[in-house]
Formats: sequence, structure tokens, C-alpha cells
Amino acid sequence: MIKLSKVTKRYAKDSVALSDVDLFIDAGEFVSIVGQSGTGKTTLVKLLIAEEKPSAGQIEIGGWNITRIHEHDVPFLRRQIGVVFQDFKLLPKKTVEENVAFALQVAGAGHSRIQEVVPKVLEIVGLKNKAKRYPHQLSGGEQQRVVIARSLAHRPKILIGDEPTGNLDSVNTAEIIEIFKKINEFGTTVLLVTHNREIVNQLRKRVITLHQGKVVSDEKEGKYRL
Repeated sequence: MIKLSKVTKRYAKDSVALSDVDLFIDAGEFVSIVGQSGTGKTTLVKLLIAEEKPSAGQIEIGGWNITRIHEHDVPFLRRQIGVVFQDFKLLPKKTVEENVAFALQVAGAGHSRIQEVVPKVLEIVGLKNKAKRYPHQLSGGEQQRVVIARSLAHRPKILIGDEPTGNLDSVNTAEIIEIFKKINEFGTTVLLVTHNREIVNQLRKRVITLHQGKVVSDEKEGKYRL
């Protein structure tokens, strides 16, 4: 569950990224967050992962008030929220399985846990047979699938895709969206932040539209109308 109550984010006196936003996303939903550049989509993501704090209002994740979250609690929050960005940011000198394992290692996971989780998440994204390959040996779509696998390593309750298909062609884009849909079917809440009109309109799922930092529409089976 994600709940924003009267959330405002100001970067300067005359620069308001989000203004008085009320939002409720239930556990297990698949929601597209859309809007033109500069409407507050990226700011919303940063607030949800506590990279930024709101200037006013309250944010709850799974009943946990993260509005003024302490720094030492941020890593715990981020293990509950997987994020897939447009840029792959894979470690070039590590194999596919080593890239995924690294996310677990930095969180202190033991060897047996890593050995259990890595094959499972690679199977979810269809890369189990390419575990020993390096990023430069993969296509762009395959690299993004590694990123998704890495984001699933901690079994997050929420998966956020922040323009995850921005660097991909239409075929790879369709494959990535199918993976997001499959992850959602497992019960994971999915937030897809995108400006891709075709993706949103084909999904026929809930669409929240931001414009000038405000929620201007929220449709259960919506379309990208801007």
C-alpha cells in the first residue's frame, strides 16, 4: 500500500515539483504514472524511495510513515522497493549472475541465500541460460532484464519502473512490459512511470496523470490522454 496525503515538494521558492498530491495505491495494483517531462514523475519516485523528503504532507509505504525517515532506515525501505531505471548501470566486469548476486552481497546476504535467489530471479526474467555472460555480450533488452532481476533479489513488495523502456526498441519494450505484468501477477505492486503512450493504452490498467505537479486524472482503466 502506498499513500500520499497532501504531499508537496519544493526545490526552491518558485520551483514546485509536486503540489498538494493525494494518492492511494493498494497492494497488488499495476499503475501507470504518466505526464509530460517536468510534471513531477521523477520527483514522485525519489520521494517513494526516500531519496528526497517532502516539503509538506505525509507518505506511507505499507503502513510505515516514511515522511521523515531516519537515514539508517533507508536501506531497509529500499529492500522493499525494487527500482528499474532507464539506464542499466550494470557492473561491466561482472557476469549476469554476479551482477544480481552483488545486490544481495552488499545487503549482507549469505552464500546459501545468494545461491538460492539468483537462479530464481534469472528464471523469472528469462535469463537463466545466460547467467555466465557479461553485460557487453547481451542486447539492450537483455541488460534491462538483468536490472529487473537485480531489483527482485530482495523480493520487494513494490516494483517501480522509471522509464524502464526508454532506451529500447518496440520488440524489447513489449518483452519488458510482459515481465512487469508477470511480476505483478505474483502479487507485487507495480508502478510504471512512462511517457510511452502506446504501452499505457495497451495495458488497460489504472492510469494516474500528473500535470504541473498535480494529479489531474486517475482512471481505473485509463489511457494516456495528454
